[in-house]
Amino acid sequence: MRRKIRVGGRGSALAVAQSRLVMGAIAAAHPELELELVTFRTTGDVNMKPFAEVSDPSGIKGLFTLELEQALLGGDIDLAVHSLKDVPMQQDERLPIVAYSKRGDPRDALVLPAREGGHPLTESGEAGWTGPFGPVGCSSARRRLQLERLFPACEVTPVRGNVQTRLRKLDEGRFSALILAASGLERLGLEGRITRFFSIGEMVPAAGQGILACQGRAGEPYDYLDAVRDQDSEDCALAERAFVAALAGGCSLPVAAHAVVEGDVLTLTGLYMEEAPGIYRRDILSGPRREAKRLGENLAASVQHAVKKEADNE
Repeated sequence: MRRKIRVGGRGSALAVAQSRLVMGAIAAAHPELELELVTFRTTGDVNMKPFAEVSDPSGIKGLFTLELEQALLGGDIDLAVHSLKDVPMQQDERLPIVAYSKRGDPRDALVLPAREGGHPLTESGEAGWTGPFGPVGCSSARRRLQLERLFPACEVTPVRGNVQTRLRKLDEGRFSALILAASGLERLGLEGRITRFFSIGEMVPAAGQGILACQGRAGEPYDYLDAVRDQDSEDCALAERAFVAALAGGCSLPVAAHAVVEGDVLTLTGLYMEEAPGIYRRDILSGPRREAKRLGENLAASVQHAVKKEADNE
């Protein structure tokens, strides 16, 4: 009998597409394995309150992983696939991330209502959206605060639900635009809905955005994930998540990070915001990629020091 691997994921169209990306890579490299997809409806799929109103002791991100982690611990699945940006910064040691996928497009994207002719991109990827035309649907403080800096008159309204639900609300006229992750739209074959990409300089992404995380049980072999693992993604993820973890950032907190690697050098951009006092601190640090986690921690410490110094001087 072939060894069977039960892969767990959320039941949304995007989550299923992402799980199947991982399963496809495994199947191509290891045809001797039998793969089964097991889907779950998580707390985050049921609780549709705005993130700012959701109370969760494990952090907002835990809303999308709890049921999958319970299934792993209970032996109901062998592997869980998550969007890395949904994975809590503080993890159960029994359930480590055992592989990071090659990163998709990490940028955030602007989506306008569907209309005849669509919204063709220019060569630069920007399509003439010069300001708000009404409520802009946005699911996180990170996006909202950066969008409001780009367009000060912008009216941002919370929006929840899967990608298709959000697009339906947009096309029904409930919003004038949406801000969504480019990688999610592309994985759903909806890249044609993208009107404008926000550069990393305009809008720093969530830590891990565009990367898929495979979570398993400690001590078990996951050699078959050699077809999925990407070292560049892992190093970037370690730096980004270390920065955000040090600043206690979550999905509802405006902390963001994005790293790139070139050769042996990793460059990390970190963003820390506090809305009430109007703090907006964006810094960059480069160093050896082998010290990715330390770079994230060091950049967070530098940002904290700068914020405290500015507060003391006021």
